[in-house]
Amino acid sequence: MVFRYFFSEHASQATKGLAKGSLVLGLLLIGFGMLVFVLRDSFALLAAAIFFIGGFSSIGYAIKLFVAAHRMKRSGSSPDGAYRKNVNIRVDEHYDM
Repeated sequence: MVFRYFFSEHASQATKGLAKGSLVLGLLLIGFGMLVFVLRDSFALLAAAIFFIGGFSSIGYAIKLFVAAHRMKRSGSSPDGAYRKNVNIRVDEHYDM
């Protein structure tokens, strides 16, 4: 009888929703596990392809960064030592004493 006061319709709906989500997740995990068990060679090939693509992507990104750093260093060797052109930095001095 004590649960009647604390267990509302909203809690019942939330519990049912959580149970449905847990059931669907469990069935999906079992299905995915069976699929991996049956097609393990295909999944190994897929995982290897993902790692190769990730590796080549990382190498490409590193090359882009090296080229950008080289360009910044080269343009920073100008006589005035500025990397960016047409950039003015203004500092307003408002010192009230």
